[in-house]
Amino acid sequence: MTFAAILSASRAGGDSAGSLRASLHFAGQTLVEYQARQAVRAGADRVMILVSVITPALSQAVDRLSADGIAVALVRDMVSMVRDAPRDADTLLVADGAIIGQGYFEAMAAQQGDALLVADDSRASAPFERIDAGQRWAGLVRVSPDLLFNTLDMIGDWDLALTLVRGAVQAGARRITVPQDDLMEGRVALVETQEQADLAAQAVLSSGPRLRRVRGAAEQYLLGPAARLISPALMRMQVPALQVRIAAMALGAIALVPIELLWTGTGFCLLLLSLLLAETADRLDEMALRPLPMGWMAFIAPAFALGGIALAGGGTTAAYLALMLAIIQMADRWQKTGPLRPWMIFTPASALIPLLLASLAGALGPMFDLTTLCAIGSLGTMILLRRN
Repeated sequence: MTFAAILSASRAGGDSAGSLRASLHFAGQTLVEYQARQAVRAGADRVMILVSVITPALSQAVDRLSADGIAVALVRDMVSMVRDAPRDADTLLVADGAIIGQGYFEAMAAQQGDALLVADDSRASAPFERIDAGQRWAGLVRVSPDLLFNTLDMIGDWDLALTLVRGAVQAGARRITVPQDDLMEGRVALVETQEQADLAAQAVLSSGPRLRRVRGAAEQYLLGPAARLISPALMRMQVPALQVRIAAMALGAIALVPIELLWTGTGFCLLLLSLLLAETADRLDEMALRPLPMGWMAFIAPAFALGGIALAGGGTTAAYLALMLAIIQMADRWQKTGPLRPWMIFTPASALIPLLLASLAGALGPMFDLTTLCAIGSLGTMILLRRN
């Protein structure tokens, strides 16, 4: 069952005057934008951002979310909230400045009716709001329509989030308790400054869920693990995924020059590096909970790799190999490979590795024949298993 999400985005941050906690940088975007993507991934069908003032950072965040197809709106007063809040579905409220692992969003989404994410009272949970003698609110509360609208009717000048939390406590809401280890390690945190957000990002993003995608052999066993090592450092340096993807395209184009000059090994190395950068850009998008590109931009770096393979072979066999690899690459990207295991999916990167080794050994011609047979086998297996 779907639900709505309310994100609190009004409290000031601790870095500078006029800055908001919601505008802190987190996973390549603002914190409130990341919270919205978390809620949507957990099943929210609409997002309302409760603000006291509309800043350029919040407006830009809404534009980016809308561009990704997320229904999001800025709400400045209780009248607008009454108008926009759903009357037939629960609402998940996220605390201002809360950084919470995706698993807790999923756990709250699985609940029905009033529910609270709580932490036992301790030094680690001290930044969170106390709700009784033994526990504190850990930043997520799910409320029924009755509780939400009864609160909106009598809210006045009170804080909506805290009033809803206290209403949920009085209503006997179910409680999900956060282990102390998650508090100590920063997987559940309440942040006020960019330094705190950066520390929490290391814990949350390193243990966050990855999209379960069947990948090609080289991507699964070589490029993917390498990208997972590189991407956290790039994320901490706030390098956008788009810039990494553009660098992959540029490097792929540059790689064609040494191949044309018959420096085939050098060209193949640059093409593999280009595909590694493209894989790293995908990983950055996954960490930021953004959808992966599925259009032309996703295929430019692989297209340069295919061009390099065809150029290095210089004959019909290499051209046919490039065409088959193009089909496999599209099937892999669009998740059309059926039940194939990664080692059965012979992508351009999978072909470049044996071709690179063969070029260094001076046996490039026979290796083109062998890689062509591998591509034929991969395509054939894909077709046969899909029919079964």
